[in-house]
Amino acid sequence: MTRSSAREIAVHIIFSLGFDHRSAQEILEAELTRERFQELAEELPLYAQFPNEKQERYIRELVQGVFVHGPELDDCISRYSVGWAFARIPRMAAAVMRTAMYEVLYMPDIPNAAAINEAVEIAKKYEPAEVVSFLNGILGTFVRTEFEDTPPKPEKKETVPQEEM
Repeated sequence: MTRSSAREIAVHIIFSLGFDHRSAQEILEAELTRERFQELAEELPLYAQFPNEKQERYIRELVQGVFVHGPELDDCISRYSVGWAFARIPRMAAAVMRTAMYEVLYMPDIPNAAAINEAVEIAKKYEPAEVVSFLNGILGTFVRTEFEDTPPKPEKKETVPQEEM
């Protein structure tokens, strides 16, 4: 299993937090079992391989961290989602953004660009293109605004056709 797959599994569990009255720990105990992976693997190839110890720690850290810092992460999403009320954001997109923002804020070993790129790739599997663009914009603006050491986004250069030069 790759870190990308572990991250996507964490996003699935984070998504489920919004529909469940149990704590993150209780949900993790129910979802991170070989038996549960075997059940889910029948429908989702993502669950074909059970995480190793390092991947399981990573999944647990993401889920528990997002659970604990949920209000703070949702506040960040709200601040940067200009023109969209938080309630209007699809739940899967919110779960993906919470995960990426948690990685950016609390997991210094993960580069900000990697957290954003992975979030966009996961979102592409579950959301329409306009939601993916919206999510990418929020995460990019969040990182550029909150972290001064992040280089600015390169400006697009207009290309001039050869014959006009």
